[in-house]
This record gives sequence, structure tokens and C-alpha cells, in this order.
Amino acid sequence: MSIKFLRAIDRVLGHEGGYVNNPKDPGGETNWGISKRSYPSVSIKELTRNQAIAIYHRDFWIPAHCEDLSDGAGYQLLDSAVNSGIAQSIRFVQRAVGVADDGIYGPMTRAASQKMSESDFILRFLAERLDFMTRLKAWETFGRGWARRIAANLRFGAEDS
Repeated sequence: MSIKFLRAIDRVLGHEGGYVNNPKDPGGETNWGISKRSYPSVSIKELTRNQAIAIYHRDFWIPAHCEDLSDGAGYQLLDSAVNSGIAQSIRFVQRAVGVADDGIYGPMTRAASQKMSESDFILRFLAERLDFMTRLKAWETFGRGWARRIAANLRFGAEDS
């Protein structure tokens, strides 16, 4: 695991926290942000931080191509992939960098992402993410928390760029 990933995952886990079982959460039982709905065979209540980190690296960081981006942009993509899924988060990237938003991180997305300044990428990416979230049915229930998370990510973006 790269230093870039370890820095990013510390931030993600700072947002996610520990065990919760909110009946209004469509993910159901969750620990370290890992949900029972997505990982039905995992004992969510007993999931350790290190086990969660391994899942995030294998199932989010690598498939989302976070390593291809600058440190700050890679973190933003990871954090979004955890919340909204990889394909949707790649669509946020594609909209932010001005390429067709098919949800597939290919050579055009990579090239356009790497051409944009880190600060421009982060601001545009977070704008796409927030705009999307405000249209979700769950915004009434979870919107305040999501907005605070994006506000924290804007602060991280200021540190990173």
C-alpha cells in the first residue's frame, strides 16, 4: 500500500467512524464505512480497522484508479467511491474534467485528469458530487452529514493544492 493511499484512508476513516446500525441507512449495519449490504459475508460488528483498510485498498482504491491522480485528487475520488460507488464517482471525475461521463476510467479520463490543476480538479469534482447528492431521496435524512463531509473535503483540498 502506497503512502498516498495510507494518507487518504486515514481521512476516509475519520469520516466513517465505527459501528452503526441506522435503520434509515440503505447500507444497513456499517462499521468503518463497510456495509452489510455490500459485504454480506463479513461480520460487520467485529470488523477491525485493518480489515476495513484492506477492503478499501482492494475494492475501492485500486479499481477506481486513485493512484493515477495527485494525492489530493486521489483522496477525493476514494472518499466519493466509498459513498457513491466507483462508477458514479468516476462520472464525477469525467464531468469535472470535461470528458464523456460513461463511468469507465480509461485513457481519455486519465489524460484529462492529469492535465487539470489539482485545485481545479478538487473544486469541480466536489461541485459535481454535491450537486448529485442534493438530488438523492436520502438527502433529507443524510444531507446534513454529507454536506459536512464535503465541507471537510474542501478544507482538505485547500491543504492539498
